[in-house]
Amino acid sequence: MRPFTYQRADSAAAAVAAAGGRPGAVYLGGGTNLVDLMRLGVATPDALVDVSRLAADVVEETPAGGLLIGGAVRNGDLAAHPLVRRRYPVLAEALLSGASGQIRNMATVAGNLLQRTRCSYFQDVTKPCNKREPGTGCPARAGDHRNLAILGHSEECVATHPSDLAVALTALGATVRVEGPGGPREVPMPGLHRLPGHDPAHDTRLAPGELITAVELPALPMAARSRYRKVRDRASFSFAVLSVAAALDVADGTVRDCRVALGAVAHAPWRAWEAERALRGAPATEETFARAARAELDQAVPLPRNAYKIPLARNLLVQVLMGLAEGPARPAEAR
Repeated sequence: MRPFTYQRADSAAAAVAAAGGRPGAVYLGGGTNLVDLMRLGVATPDALVDVSRLAADVVEETPAGGLLIGGAVRNGDLAAHPLVRRRYPVLAEALLSGASGQIRNMATVAGNLLQRTRCSYFQDVTKPCNKREPGTGCPARAGDHRNLAILGHSEECVATHPSDLAVALTALGATVRVEGPGGPREVPMPGLHRLPGHDPAHDTRLAPGELITAVELPALPMAARSRYRKVRDRASFSFAVLSVAAALDVADGTVRDCRVALGAVAHAPWRAWEAERALRGAPATEETFARAARAELDQAVPLPRNAYKIPLARNLLVQVLMGLAEGPARPAEAR
């Protein structure tokens, strides 16, 4: 056991002051990912700052008609919130597809966004990993990469981001509110998470000591017609092999607007900009949806054992868009 200090904060300002901008200080919310990584020896913080009891666990409407979600809101509570279920079903479905009910009742919104990859090399301290120990190599490229990245990866890292929630928020164009040593700021999604490049050790663009205090959803009427679909190796709680979050606005058989994001394909939730460009102004048909999927996936650079993700992503995206075009999304149901 590596020793560390523990301090409970009663406000965001107190939490930021306690962390002091030190790289070795981390915030503790639900702890569903951090504690596991500490047990594995992957995470070795010098100090834990407990932010689980901050007054940041509310969901409220914004003056602009969106939603403000506190960073300490539990995933289970957010998935069951009536405004989320009615206005942003893609978000409720993403949350309900992630983890077990017990974990959803512990995990926080902020912590979910900051969870780390489940790449087996990252989680095994006996093996090299550029994300865990920069400069040691990425054995996944020649090893077990079946569930790893096909988009945006680099020679240094092919890990994927595991969050379902982050994929839905990326599709919705959410804004993350952050408090840190330099004061408050806002970070757009996509934009919070980063691709690996030559520095895979950093998952996000947050500076040391910065704390996610809230997430703001825009007023987006078409989000009422939205879906989250997830493919996984088992029907019970499991991380995605591939996922799609989408919202669609169709009038007179034509796509007026859309939002699309893919999960489990990159180091960050992947906003499908090329697919969106191909969809807007086009007929809401299976042919259009297939063409949009191809436009996005033409960028893919699969490794030998994960090329199956390309047809899987294409078929799943077409299926989700067809479902949205044929009728309004149903409210998310607990399961």
